[in-house]
Amino acid sequence: MIEVIATPSPNFNARKAPPDMLVLHYTGMQTGEGALARLRDPEAKVSAHYVVEEDGRVFTLVAEERRAWHAGQSFWKGERDINGVSIGVEIVNPGHEFGYRAFPDAQIAAVIDLIGDIRGRWDIPDERILGHSDVAPTRKEDPGELFPWERLAEAGHGLWAEPSAAPGNSLSLGEEGTGVFILQAGLARLGYENPPSGQFDEATRANIIAFQRHWRPTLFDGVADGETRARLMAILRLIG
Repeated sequence: MIEVIATPSPNFNARKAPPDMLVLHYTGMQTGEGALARLRDPEAKVSAHYVVEEDGRVFTLVAEERRAWHAGQSFWKGERDINGVSIGVEIVNPGHEFGYRAFPDAQIAAVIDLIGDIRGRWDIPDERILGHSDVAPTRKEDPGELFPWERLAEAGHGLWAEPSAAPGNSLSLGEEGTGVFILQAGLARLGYENPPSGQFDEATRANIIAFQRHWRPTLFDGVADGETRARLMAILRLIG
């Protein structure tokens, strides 16, 4: 058990099933204190199970056995009540609105320790350690492109892959055909809400941006270039 600071929130209700997913967020507020206040405000109707400060302090707001209100309208692999099956971790960072910045080493070390602690109690597969933008790609961008997903995977939490080769052509908004259909099928198999239609629409673009923020953060433009597609195929091979 890691050391946590109890700061209870009244914003929770009952779960429908044991949690089998972790959703990572950034707080997107100017201070950690402000984020904690909002997550504990009954009028705000939002919460998370944990908040991790930039200095590595970990606050617990909602018991893991309860359903915290962190994901909002969301989807992953057929599940729409993400709050009901997940544990939400808010990571203090001002976010894109207030001066997005790199996550300090002490903070990421605490996140890694916390995830390991949580996974010691619940069966949470690597492929279900996700960002808020993965489960809500049309609404959210957190924890964003600066979050070190590769470092988490190196510590044994989540998925990461470095493809050896990449196809040369790209697919982008407005295109259609078999290549788009295959791309959408891959996104849907991973978990995104992207039923294959063969038409590269705005929803597909949003899902590509979310995928890129997580698995190819050096460029997240919504274009399914060769590297993006190769990374998607590599991640799918990891989950079998």
